[in-house]
Amino acid sequence: MKQTSLQGIANKAAQDKTYRFRNLFGVLTAGFLFWCWDSINRRASAGVDRIDAIAYEDNLIGNIQQLAQQVKEGTYRAKLVLRKYIPKVGGKLRPLGIPAIADKLLQLAVAKVLDAIYEQDFLPCSYGYRPRRGAHQAIKDLTSELKTGKYHVVVEADIKGFFNAINHDLLMDMLAKRIDDKPFLKLICKWLKAGLLETDGQVIHPLLGTPQGGSISPILANIYLHHVLDEWFEKTVRTHCRGQVYLCRYADDFVCAFQNSQDAQRFYQALIQRLARFGLEVAEDKTQIIEFSHCKAKAKTKFDFLGFEFRWGVNRWGKPILKRRTSRDKLRASLVKFKAWFQIHRELPKKILFAKLNSKLIGYYNYYGVTGNFESLNRFVYQVKGLLFKGLNERSQRLSYNWKGFKELVKYFGIAKPRILHAF
Repeated sequence: MKQTSLQGIANKAAQDKTYRFRNLFGVLTAGFLFWCWDSINRRASAGVDRIDAIAYEDNLIGNIQQLAQQVKEGTYRAKLVLRKYIPKVGGKLRPLGIPAIADKLLQLAVAKVLDAIYEQDFLPCSYGYRPRRGAHQAIKDLTSELKTGKYHVVVEADIKGFFNAINHDLLMDMLAKRIDDKPFLKLICKWLKAGLLETDGQVIHPLLGTPQGGSISPILANIYLHHVLDEWFEKTVRTHCRGQVYLCRYADDFVCAFQNSQDAQRFYQALIQRLARFGLEVAEDKTQIIEFSHCKAKAKTKFDFLGFEFRWGVNRWGKPILKRRTSRDKLRASLVKFKAWFQIHRELPKKILFAKLNSKLIGYYNYYGVTGNFESLNRFVYQVKGLLFKGLNERSQRLSYNWKGFKELVKYFGIAKPRILHAF
C-alpha cells in the first residue's frame, strides 16, 4: 500500500516535469511510518534523548502513533543533533551527527517521498545515494566511456566542505520548484535549523549545510547538486563545447572528460564561478586538469575517483589499455585503519580474531575487487599479514611467533584470499 502511494507520486512526477505536489504532508501517516521503520538500522545509536533503536522498538506502536499525531497537529519539534568525533588518518577528527531515533525515522519517511519525485528528474550522470545505482556502477560507466578513446583531457574535481556549505534558502527555493506544500517544506526547514549539541555542552545552530547524520541529508545534497551542476552541465556546458564531453558524479566527487582541451579550460573557469553563485568552492588540492589520452598512454598520467586510480597504460602488444587500481592514498589509509584495529583487537582469542579479520578483508574485497585490481589486492593482504604478525608479537614481551610459526598459524586459521567480485 505504501509502495503504491510512492509509485503514484513517482508516476505523476515522471508524467509532468513541471508539476508541483500539494498533498505530500498527508502521506506521513502512522501506517507510512510503520512501513519506513523496516529500513531503520536497529543498531542506530541513541541521540540526545538517549533512546536507541532497540528501546524505541519496545513501544513501537505507541511511539510511532505519537510521532504521527505530533506531525499532524503541527506540534512536532526536531531535537538537537548529538555531535560526536571519530579519528581520521593523520590525527584529525571527523565530526558525526547523531539525530534522535524519532527524527531519523521521520526524516527517512520524507526522504522516501523526495526519492519518488526526484528519481524522475535526476540525470544518468548522478550515481551517489540513489536506488539501484552506486559507486561500482559509476566506475563501470566511467571506464566504458573513457575506453572509447573520445576524450583527451579530464577535469578531476571535488567540492570543499560540500555538506556543510549548502545554502538553506537556495535549497528551499529548489525544493519549491517541485513542492507546493508548506507543512511538508516546513518539516525540512526544522531539520536544517536543528541545533548541534557539542561534546562540551555548547549548542550550535548551523546557518549552512544539511542535517548531520540525518536520513534526509543524501537526497537533499543530490537535489542541490542536480540544480547546481548536473542540469547546468547538460543544458549549458555541453551546448557550448566544441567536442565530446562527459560528466560522472558521485555525491560531491565528480569527473568531467573532454575531447577538446580548450573546452576543459573554459569549463574549469566557468565551474569556479558557477559554484560560487551557490555558496560553494572547489577543493583546490583535489581539483586539477589532466591530459588523459590513449594517444599518450606511455605518459603515465592518472587521476583518482571513488578510491580508484585510473591510468592509461600499454598491453604486451604495445596497444593502449585503461587500467584501474586502488588509489595509493586509499591503500595507505586502509592499512592505517587495519593497524589501529589490530592494536585494539590483538588480545582476542585467535579463532575470533581471524574470523573478524576475514570479515573485514571480505568487506575490502567487496569494494576494491574489480577487474584489473588483483595485484593491488594481493599487495594489500600481504601488508595486512605483516601487520598481523607484528600485532601478535606485541601481545607479550617475548616474541610469540617467528615467520615459520606465523605461516603455520595462518595456514591453520586461514586468511581470506583476494578475489575479483566486480567484472567489467
